[in-house]
Amino acid sequence: MELLKKKRIALVAHDNMKRDLAEWVDWNWEILLKHHLICTGTTGKMVAATLMEKRGNESGRFDITLLKSGPLGGDQQLGSLIAEGSIDMVIFFWDPMMAQPHDVDVKALLRLASVYNVPLALNRSTADFLISSPLFEGEYMPVVKDYRGYIERTLEHK
Repeated sequence: MELLKKKRIALVAHDNMKRDLAEWVDWNWEILLKHHLICTGTTGKMVAATLMEKRGNESGRFDITLLKSGPLGGDQQLGSLIAEGSIDMVIFFWDPMMAQPHDVDVKALLRLASVYNVPLALNRSTADFLISSPLFEGEYMPVVKDYRGYIERTLEHK
């Protein structure tokens, strides 16, 4: 699947990291407004509020999709979008110091991003590198591993 110039960017943050993501969105709002943003729960509301504040009196809307809260199924919704090829990159301000009630969902989300070769930033520095890459502004064709051998092997063992 080719990544088009207008990216579909997932923005996610654990509770203790929401302020950091809000600051990052505030810093990068002009870049982010050019893309379709997909956010989980309260993170999405925070991102929308930050973008509304930055836009001021400008008319028009920005392109944002709000999913459910992560623990209430938003992580799984996002994982489904990754598997469908509907997410071009994930920026997830993850809190490595705090156990989450939905850790298994987070692990599944990270696994899917890896399986489908979706660029994934887990902190502010990596997010900065992703959106400042020369590859970010243009079209890009990621290489996705062919898992047919795995699927066929699995079917043979049943």
